[in-house]
Amino acid sequence: MSAADALLDRARAWAAADPHPGDRAEIEALVAAGDTAELERRFAGPLAFGTAGLRGPLRAGPAGMNAAVVTRAAAGLGAWLTDAGFGRGGVVVGFDARRRSDEFARVTAAVLAAAGFAVQVLPRPLPTPVLSSAVRSRGCVAGVMVTASHNPPEDNGYKVYLADGAQLVPPADREIEAAIAAVGPAREVPTSDEWVTLGDDVEADYVAAVVRALDPAQVPAIVRQGVTVAYTAMHGVGAATTRAVFAAAGFAPLVSVPDQDAPDPGFPTVAFPNPEEPGAVDLLQDLSSRVGATVAIAQDPDADRCSVVCDGRQLTGDEVGALLGDWLLRRGVRGTYAASLVSGSLLHALTQAHGVRFAETPTGFKWIIRAGTDAEPLVFGYEEALGYAVTPDVARDKDGISAALAVALLTAELKATGRTLVDRLDELAIEHGLFATGQLSARVEDLSLISDAMARLRADPPRRLLGREVTAADLLHEDPPVDAVRLLGDGVRVVVRPSGTEPKLKAYLETVVPVHDDAGVIAARGRGEDELDQLRGEMAHALGL
Repeated sequence: MSAADALLDRARAWAAADPHPGDRAEIEALVAAGDTAELERRFAGPLAFGTAGLRGPLRAGPAGMNAAVVTRAAAGLGAWLTDAGFGRGGVVVGFDARRRSDEFARVTAAVLAAAGFAVQVLPRPLPTPVLSSAVRSRGCVAGVMVTASHNPPEDNGYKVYLADGAQLVPPADREIEAAIAAVGPAREVPTSDEWVTLGDDVEADYVAAVVRALDPAQVPAIVRQGVTVAYTAMHGVGAATTRAVFAAAGFAPLVSVPDQDAPDPGFPTVAFPNPEEPGAVDLLQDLSSRVGATVAIAQDPDADRCSVVCDGRQLTGDEVGALLGDWLLRRGVRGTYAASLVSGSLLHALTQAHGVRFAETPTGFKWIIRAGTDAEPLVFGYEEALGYAVTPDVARDKDGISAALAVALLTAELKATGRTLVDRLDELAIEHGLFATGQLSARVEDLSLISDAMARLRADPPRRLLGREVTAADLLHEDPPVDAVRLLGDGVRVVVRPSGTEPKLKAYLETVVPVHDDAGVIAARGRGEDELDQLRGEMAHALGL
């Protein structure tokens, strides 16, 4: 039998076992047309199940997000939970407004209900932090969120949370992937309609918990009412919940970008629904200028991340992370503060000044959220990619809604004394130095170029950067091991690692410039940008890019 005939047979067998008529017809049409090139893409291998679950393009076949793949994923998850001793426990299932998200949530509920779990489904498309919060508040053994977050519109995903409301960490991901592989044909997986739809109280509980945790009464009501917040949900599901949180916290109504307020799975006004992407917040910045907003806030489509614009400038994730950490420290919030190893170092400097514990973690909120100890639980964590946990007792993941409220409260406090977020950043620069951060990113077609560059860096790391001596540390030898190399010197820091989601090699760059007074801040920012540019050139040479 030829390879093409074997592929066609695999496709016919998959279609015969596919419970969804539309997906089945999609594969059957490709078989009838003899389109082996497309079938090779569809059957290149199953979607990998990682610590963030599944994510991929909406299409029929094992290499796409579809009803058959979701059916088998739910069955594998149920088997793993049962083997781990959590059988018959509660599972809460949420979904965003992407194409087929509600369908995949119902499929998941039906499969897990048949496996004996008490399944509760969120009442409508809701933000990911609501799901994470509900897992804990309702005493469930797991949660599933159907979302692809800020991916392009043709994608969807399947995110799994454990009983503590946090994402998976190894080896759970590999164990669940093995359990999924052991599941038979999707058509043979039992299903049941013995699951329930939750009421609106699940969202109300989250709103109340966030407001209670951030205690807006510490800021006088008249000050809160004097803040104008421009806002965009970026065609996602964050608007209603965010408005409810701001109303409960005593703020004036949000001024929203009208063309981006309602959920729209096509994301028609942005090239990519990701606040980090160039142009993604252009409409928000235009609105902010027109209405004279005090601050502007953009969330990604599932509202687990947020971006901040102040004084016409989009702040970096490191800047917002430092501002929120500083705000909580000045409020007297003690415990563990955490950031990923690719984030900036200013938060660490702030915690040292306040005498509180700081933890550096591997990349990803699955690690950040677990950085606390029994004696010093996590009170704040962030990653440079616009993810913040300011209420980790509410949602054990990054949360763009509670972060938005925290930004607004900080903005209100500063406005009361005639200052802005940018002014506070300048003050922090005078107190601790200007921490300038940036990236060098190289996209490749041939993945071997990434492994070659990492091998070259490990074998012969640079001895000097910006004219300063640096020492190299291979983080593969850390616990847990991380495929990254850190270069550290006096006022210079670089972390190089392969991207976990794209065919990219990334270098995260940082330089610290001393600042002595207000007049020196502008010059320090200019010097910081110049040094980052120099670092990009030096690291490109070191990596052979």
